Amino acid sequence: MSVPQTKVELLLAIDKNFNKLISYLDVIPIETTSERSMDGHAKGTKMSVRDLVSYLLGWNSLVVKWITSDAKGLPIDFPDTSYKWNQLGLLAQKFYSDYSELNYDSLIAELRAVKNEIVALIDERTDDVLYGKPWYKKWTMGRMISFNTSSPYANANGRLKKWARNNNINLK
Repeated sequence: MSVPQTKVELLLAIDKNFNKLISYLDVIPIETTSERSMDGHAKGTKMSVRDLVSYLLGWNSLVVKWITSDAKGLPIDFPDTSYKWNQLGLLAQKFYSDYSELNYDSLIAELRAVKNEIVALIDERTDDVLYGKPWYKKWTMGRMISFNTSSPYANANGRLKKWARNNNINLK
């Protein structure tokens, strides 16, 4: 799928990639979701399916934080307070920890909720707000949303397919 250039395309990309992700997450046996047997977000690390969901939940929560801070006229700490873009491995570890107390079903429910919040925030904005001007450096708001929603969902889908193949799990 090409990079979204409009609000409609962004919403379609989020919907398509998220629905596929949920279809995979729904059939993974719960007893396998805590095994750290998938390549992690930092080089040389391993993560679990739970960690992957926590990672997506963390990034989606940041997107909501960025958009709501912007709407209030507040400065935005990209990517997050106390983290720089060259510390994304550390940020991933933070996300794993942040949501470690949630059970798998609650993680999925939280991910659905924050994704729905992002969709509502996108719906409130025009193409011009989303794609008409740079929002962070050279990137538009729509592109920053895509970087942290539909693109990671697609990446997660690929990771899950590979992990499932290696663990004899059928995601169909």
